[in-house]
Amino acid sequence: MKIDILTLFPEMFAPLRESILGRAQKQGKLKINIVNIRDYTLDKHLKCDDYPFGGGAGMVMLPQPIGDAIDALDPEHKARRIYLSPKGETLVQQKVFELVECEHLILLCGHYEGVDQRIIDLFIDEEISIGDYVLTGGELPAMVLVDCVARYVDGVLNTSSLVDESFSDGLLEYPQYTRPQVYRGLEVPEVLRSGNHAAVDKWRREQAEIITAKKRPDLLKR
Repeated sequence: MKIDILTLFPEMFAPLRESILGRAQKQGKLKINIVNIRDYTLDKHLKCDDYPFGGGAGMVMLPQPIGDAIDALDPEHKARRIYLSPKGETLVQQKVFELVECEHLILLCGHYEGVDQRIIDLFIDEEISIGDYVLTGGELPAMVLVDCVARYVDGVLNTSSLVDESFSDGLLEYPQYTRPQVYRGLEVPEVLRSGNHAAVDKWRREQAEIITAKKRPDLLKR
């Protein structure tokens, strides 16, 4: 999978070179390309924003550098083009499963008061939000989306790691334990030490249902 990220602040994406995602890129499983929108502006001062028509606080990102950048990256419009926006559809696991089927994603990170609406009308396939709150820009949401999707790219993670995690079957994940057997008076449940795999599976399913009912009953209603 190839992911192009358009941003005014490419330095913010250093974390994507670390840990699992960094290893996946070195192994060629995943290609993440950070694109500086300023490289495409025609303004000699590298200006990429201006005051909004109609007045109001803040600045709006100019359409020209963004449009030229997208045209250069995806001239035939084969990529899924996404604008990270609080006005977008909330990112959920089902959307992640949908996006992982794409060979090429382009993520546009807004900043300031956002981007000129004509960019959305002409170039963007969908808007995605990571929650009902507003951030200073789309860089953090873009990293969240990349991390969510990249985990399911073939070869990035061991497939067994993806089977029983939260949301994989509509439930939150069951509790996990490791050594020591007793920590500050709390002991690992006996069933997990029994060696009885059927009993362990049953316990995990029951715990997942209990935790989901307590913390996210809306998932059970779905």
